[in-house]
Amino acid sequence: MNHGGAASRVDNIRRSLVHLKMPRALEMLDATLRGIEQGKIDGIEAIDILLNEELSLRENRRIKAALRMARLPIIKTLDGYDFSFQPSLDRNRILALAGLDFINRAEVVHLLGPPGTGKSHIATALAVEAVKAGKSVYFIPLADLIASLTKAEREGTLREKIRFLCRSSLLVVDEIGYLPVTPGGGNLFFQLVNARYEKGAMILTSNRGFAEWGDVFGDPVVATALLDRLLHHAVVIQIEGSSYRMRQHADLLPEHARMAPSINPPPLPKRRGRPPAKEKPDLHHG
Repeated sequence: MNHGGAASRVDNIRRSLVHLKMPRALEMLDATLRGIEQGKIDGIEAIDILLNEELSLRENRRIKAALRMARLPIIKTLDGYDFSFQPSLDRNRILALAGLDFINRAEVVHLLGPPGTGKSHIATALAVEAVKAGKSVYFIPLADLIASLTKAEREGTLREKIRFLCRSSLLVVDEIGYLPVTPGGGNLFFQLVNARYEKGAMILTSNRGFAEWGDVFGDPVVATALLDRLLHHAVVIQIEGSSYRMRQHADLLPEHARMAPSINPPPLPKRRGRPPAKEKPDLHHG
């Protein structure tokens, strides 16, 4: 083929790449053609390079868009977690969770520990792994979740809001126990948990032990109903130790605050029915 014919064919390829919306392949075309001319690659390798470059670009765009939709406050990775600072934490157990089998099994992962021990870091890192694997993820602090559900109930759109929150393969609820739950908030959270029960995976982080959830949600009966579902198919990870954020200022803290007390979760309860009707509030319309 003469030079003019080859140039015309290359122009056709460029136009095709534009129409196919393959910007990365278009960007790499000239360099790839030079590789062919110099004998460094053959035609099959050239096609493979162009397609891989385009696929990589699209995958990166997909991940970025999915991370935005997940509403992660910041991007964290397991590589960035200092396991040496928290020797109580089983690294292999966390890495096993990164395999995401718990999502396929619709399990609930509980990350318990004092403030600053890396619960949110691990939850976020697992969420990032899920996004990379093509799973839909939604991240929200409990206080914001309760506020959103309360607003939806007030506007008559609670069913739609719960349906939206059930779409994600993984729902991460952060900071349980850090702020008081508003009256009725426990009932609303129960409705969401009940809707996702055995259907969608969750990660929950909390600085409070399960025995304290009655105080957290302002109602021990609601807390019992929540834990009945949240501990049925559950993985409980307890992190003991001091705050990573305060490690450089530990000498400024009082002695009793340098090592936060451990959070001892009770044994997983046996699966049982809901609390007796005479003691149970209206969990579906509270």
